Amino acid sequence: MIWSQKAADILLVEDDARDAELALEALQERSIARQIVHVVDGYEALDFIAYLGVMVGAQGASLPKVVMLDLKLKATSGLEVLEQLKSEERTRHIPVVVFTASLGGIESVLSYRLGVNSYVIKPTDHKKYRQIVGEIGHYWVNVNQLPPR
Repeated sequence: MIWSQKAADILLVEDDARDAELALEALQERSIARQIVHVVDGYEALDFIAYLGVMVGAQGASLPKVVMLDLKLKATSGLEVLEQLKSEERTRHIPVVVFTASLGGIESVLSYRLGVNSYVIKPTDHKKYRQIVGEIGHYWVNVNQLPPR
């Protein structure tokens, strides 16, 4: 995949088209982020982060302020993406919010062991889902202060 973005406030990693649409609408309605990048699998997420890593400094790119990550992805799993992001010095500081439909406790425990910043069960009600995404996006993009890099 060829990336044209130099930055993203939010990287949304979601393979369910309806959930992605709801999340994007919620974030755009509230004007939370200047730039939202949506990818549909873990491989694309890691590819985008790698691309930005090359571009940081060279062309004024910056890493996302937050990654919103679905755990149940078809190719590379969300847990693999989380593990990769939190194991590298240059990406460890990026907040990662896991969104999942699974109530499985083991995934929650693994996510926190790998360094997730928040673990959210996706509501089945679309209105509630949009509300939660909007609130989480607002917090991580507009309220949270990351340490200087």
